[in-house]
Amino acid sequence: MTNQANIHVVSINRKIDSMKPRALRRRFVWSVVTVLVVIGVAMVVRRTVNLIPIVINGYAQRPPPSNPAIAQFAALDDIFARYAILTLVHIIPALVFLLLAPLQFIKAFRERHLAWHRRNGRIVLVSGMVVGLSALVMSFGMPAIGGVNQATATTLFALFFLFALGNAFRHIRRREISLHREWMIRAFSIGLAVATIRPIVGFFFATSRLTGLTTYEFFGTAFWIGFVLHLIAAEGWIHLTRPQTIGCSVYRH
Repeated sequence: MTNQANIHVVSINRKIDSMKPRALRRRFVWSVVTVLVVIGVAMVVRRTVNLIPIVINGYAQRPPPSNPAIAQFAALDDIFARYAILTLVHIIPALVFLLLAPLQFIKAFRERHLAWHRRNGRIVLVSGMVVGLSALVMSFGMPAIGGVNQATATTLFALFFLFALGNAFRHIRRREISLHREWMIRAFSIGLAVATIRPIVGFFFATSRLTGLTTYEFFGTAFWIGFVLHLIAAEGWIHLTRPQTIGCSVYRH
């Protein structure tokens, strides 16, 4: 009996040790997600505060600042100011998506509040669809700061974002929970990518004197880098946390 007890204790200790790397990975991922959500929310709040007076009072072009670096940022703000309503249609649902989508991946929240999880999921889906569709309209209807390179990136990943949301909805309707989860991870990762793109753009701005790259030259590249990094991260997380049986009814985060 003593030997059996010792074996049982050793087995438990091994399981606990094997769970430590998973817990660390989850903690790291959630820390990164939290930082990116904060960045995304700050971006939306700043843009909204700037655009609401323009919607109320109308657009008025301002003279460009004398400082070349500041003038680049002002030119970016001016594009959104000229399309204030379209921009708000895009960023307000994005704010809803950023704030509510992470709740869908919290196991304790889902188990305790299943009804709200389902309602929240519908809100996330609808807001995400608005974000994706408005991103397509912006890609074709607004001047692209990074030219064709940027427009191609935003169009391609907006389509993928909508495709991921559509697949997530299709799988949850079929009660294919694991596949639903995987497509929601892809959608959320792409939706969150804009928060990563912002510091990448900032890096290019900061190093432009050394590289000689203009906003037109690096803006699209920053979008490609951000979106691709997030897609790789999503696929890596899906691979690490994928349940043994695809289509089973148990989440694994």
